[in-house]
Amino acid sequence: MDILITSLIGIALAMDCFAVSLALGTRTKARLLPAALIVATSFGAFQAGMAIIGWIAGNGVTGFISAYGPPFAFILLALVGGKMLWEGLKGEDDDSVPDGIRFLPIIVLSFATSIDALAVGASFGLIQAEIFAPAAIIGLISFVFAFFGILLGKRLLDTLGHRTGILGGIILILIGLNILAGHPFG
Repeated sequence: MDILITSLIGIALAMDCFAVSLALGTRTKARLLPAALIVATSFGAFQAGMAIIGWIAGNGVTGFISAYGPPFAFILLALVGGKMLWEGLKGEDDDSVPDGIRFLPIIVLSFATSIDALAVGASFGLIQAEIFAPAAIIGLISFVFAFFGILLGKRLLDTLGHRTGILGGIILILIGLNILAGHPFG
């Protein structure tokens, strides 16, 4: 698998992590560096883990729909990308971000931001692509984005806000189109 395409997928998936981390960074009353490490570790682990779980599910059905793998992968990526794009264009702020860094809200936010990774992992399984190196890259990129999202939250939220989801959505749709065109992951 091409590392550039995998990195672009990781960046696209990390956009939600970054946006949520920006919001958390503006509201946390905890010490910033430990909060950034906690949030980033949780987000990165969930992104990687959900990609692997999705891959297992996608791989399990390849015998039934192997001829339709690229169209299904495109549909999954287009739906997720379209959802991210729509939410970014709506521009509504998420008021559900908790104050401070607490375990349960961080787990819930980690799960919510990693649902996209589940769909991407399933698309990898549908086209029978390898997952462990891409999942590690996706997790690492999500970790970095979440870490810096927390650190930059107080300064950048007003500037970027919901627009990060627009870029992530566009990237996922373009990758889906690349798969549909018969060039899966490079």
